[in-house]
Amino acid sequence: MAVLISVFAAALAITEIGGNAAQNAYLTQHVSLSDQWAFFQAKNLRAAVLTAEADVLASLPDAQDPGVQARIKDAQANAARMRDDPNGGDGMKQLADSARAMEIERNEAFHRYHKYEYAAGVLEIAIVLASVSLITRIRNLTVGAAVIGALAIAGAVGVAANLF
Repeated sequence: MAVLISVFAAALAITEIGGNAAQNAYLTQHVSLSDQWAFFQAKNLRAAVLTAEADVLASLPDAQDPGVQARIKDAQANAARMRDDPNGGDGMKQLADSARAMEIERNEAFHRYHKYEYAAGVLEIAIVLASVSLITRIRNLTVGAAVIGALAIAGAVGVAANLF
């Protein structure tokens, strides 16, 4: 019985390590994702300012002046580049696509963390049942603890192997 409790305790420790790693991955990806969306918002603001600049320049009385026309074209080109920059890869379109992919990875890490937490909770229940069966000598509790613990270990291994 003590061996069963020891095995469950070791499995619990390993499961907690996996859960902590998944939690760290989630937090790291969440911060990176926040940075990505902040960069997107900065680009959006800059594009809006450049578009407004082009509109203001176009409304000036001397808007047809070649120097003013050059500034208008430059502002419009820069605003367009802020929105979509396939060459540089950091236009708003590219940033949004990248952020959406990062959201998927972040959400997967979040779900993996919770699955580890479920496995850890079930292992704790198995340890409690095994401990109670040791004191009370009720055989059914030992069998129940063994089954529950085995399922929890299988679940933790499945999460580690990305089976669920």
